[in-house]
Amino acid sequence: MRFVSVAVILAAAASPASAEQPADFVADAKLFHRVVACGGTEPLPAGFDARLVEKHCAEMARRYERFRTKYITPAQAFFAELRPADVPTTVVYPFGGGDLAGALVTYPGAREITTISLEHAGDPTRLAKLTKSQLRTALAEFRAASAGLLTLNDSTSENMRKLERGGIPGQLSFHITGMTAHGYEPVSLKYFTLTDDGAIKYLTPSEIEALRPKKAKKKRASWVDTDFSVAFTNMELSFRKAGDPKAPVIVHRHFAANLANNGFPGSPLEKHLRAKGKVSAMTKAASYLIWNAYFSGIRDYLLSNMAWMASDSTGIPPRFARKAGFTQKTFGTFKGAFLEEADPVTSAQMVELWAKQPRRKLPFRYGYPDAEKHVHLMITEPAK
Repeated sequence: MRFVSVAVILAAAASPASAEQPADFVADAKLFHRVVACGGTEPLPAGFDARLVEKHCAEMARRYERFRTKYITPAQAFFAELRPADVPTTVVYPFGGGDLAGALVTYPGAREITTISLEHAGDPTRLAKLTKSQLRTALAEFRAASAGLLTLNDSTSENMRKLERGGIPGQLSFHITGMTAHGYEPVSLKYFTLTDDGAIKYLTPSEIEALRPKKAKKKRASWVDTDFSVAFTNMELSFRKAGDPKAPVIVHRHFAANLANNGFPGSPLEKHLRAKGKVSAMTKAASYLIWNAYFSGIRDYLLSNMAWMASDSTGIPPRFARKAGFTQKTFGTFKGAFLEEADPVTSAQMVELWAKQPRRKLPFRYGYPDAEKHVHLMITEPAK
């Protein structure tokens, strides 16, 4: 079968009536907020089993309470003491699949947040169509997959892969859950592509319909293909404090992309990120990919565009940070990389970095522990 690109399909769907507005799935986002993330108290739509959702939300309430007590409250107090008052309100979080919650912990004053990972955003329309039996199964799978997010403050790659298919897609549900944990509610949900120069092009209803038969494919050989349309690859979720229509709106965009050097340098995504100018940055539990020469493109982007960065040890290696004019301040304890496949030379440099500085207390887990299960964190900022 001859390959047909997304651009060709979109061109075919385009018409002189280009004034067609972007498709906004805010009703579906609100349904995820109410049923999956258990935000708000609005009556459930007809057809939803109230007892099933109530039982699910009782468990979510317990998880939220722990998440706020063990992570949100101490971490926000911690970062408030460290974070410069003038950090950019635009945040870029590479390898940040599903972790909008962590971005809001680190940068509560953010107005625009970008997360990037291998996982697609997901089809928002499926939740409303699930039968009672399907919903029970989907909610159980979501709770199992999201347990790490709300107990360890991170999600494993395996859990992310599991929700690349099914009625409750992982990225959409995890990001709405993270938003809900901080007391926000959705006000818009749109999907988009990037033009060659990195500009955002929102998809219209007719374009989404034209793309419906084309399934989104995995971004890396070791990942999984989705079972939903390629139209639902990149999403823009806008939200504000629940119950306050005058509260500022925060825009979160999630990109499904492989950040390796065979795809990122020179790509529309790189152009899009560079157009933002100076940004606040973060990463954690990133499989030590930023250490790797094969991911030098995203590392170089961060070093040339970030004003301040929070990370665990999977962040910028010391030799690159020093060369680019940054200093690094360590917290907690680091005795070696958590994953055996991490570069041993860089791991040793990280051990040395921590050893040369006084031990500073870290009252929460931020990304991976080290090889001996110690929590740790580092701040990378311009040298003064």
